[in-house]
Formats: sequence, C-alpha cells, structure tokens
Amino acid sequence: MASSASPRAASSRRNFFFGRTRAVEPALRPPWALEEDDFVARCTRCDRCIEACPTSILVRMDGGFPGVDFGRGECTFCGDCVAACEPRALQRDATTAPWDRVAVIGEACLAARGVECRVCGESCPEGAIRFRPRLGGVAHPQLDAAACTACGACIGPCPTRAIDTRARESLPTESET
Repeated sequence: MASSASPRAASSRRNFFFGRTRAVEPALRPPWALEEDDFVARCTRCDRCIEACPTSILVRMDGGFPGVDFGRGECTFCGDCVAACEPRALQRDATTAPWDRVAVIGEACLAARGVECRVCGESCPEGAIRFRPRLGGVAHPQLDAAACTACGACIGPCPTRAIDTRARESLPTESET
C-alpha cells in the first residue's frame, strides 16, 4: 500500500536504439499512497491533498498528480492529506508505513570533502544521522536506516543537495540491466 512503486524504465534515444534501459523511480507520492498503478488509476488530481498539507511539501507533478518536494520542508506524517483524499488514492492504516524509503547521503556531502557541516544531523527529528569523530579529519555523517523515517527534514537544509530518499530496496544499476 505504501508508495514503494516498482521502478519504471527510462531511456534516452541512444539507449533505446541499443536496447539499454536503466531503472529510475517514479515521483515520490504523498505518504500512504497506493502502489503507483493503483494510485494513478484512483487519483482524480483534485489537489485536496496538496491544499491539506500543513508543511506545503505536496505539489503538482507530471500529469498533474501530487508528489512530494522536500525542498519545501518535511513530512510530519500528520495524515491530513489522507483525510482529504476522497478517491482514496491515499489510505492510512495502523500497520502500514507512510512509505518504504530511507535517506541517502551522496558524494556531494561537504563532510566527505573535508568541510565541517552537520546541518543534516541537526535537522533530523529522529536522530537518524549522527557524526562519528575521525582522527585528522572532520566527522562524517552516518545514517541509521532503521531510525530513518524518510521525512525529508535533512534534504532541504543541505547546502549541497547531497541528500535524497530512495526505496529501501535498491534499484539495479545501469550495468546490471
């Protein structure tokens, strides 16, 4: 039920002609979204979930469907979007996580480049990003994937946009397809 939709294949013209594709994830849907095909079939693009979001992270994306933009803020998992969704493209129950995602810290991280920065750790409400001291260098962020809710609080404040969320199950790389 969470929006851990199966990846769709995207390719350039060149890759198409050579029969190569690579997996990319669909847009991140609001929390508690149905699987991508079911979500698209049910969502009427009425914008009620977007209007109900108190942190304004829900925006209109490709095709007019709602998606999440963590550059605008974080998800508090309040459930207001679910309550506003009349076609029930968003369905919350006590046993389902909002989405099966985790934050990922990329190579553009300032700490990885030897610059002291702890913005992501300070922004994380769950304390999922911690910094371990290193002899002779700056502390590097370490993500506790089990504690990460993928709320996005670390994404917007990152000065180099080094953080994103990904499905907990990794996608195949281009060389694996």
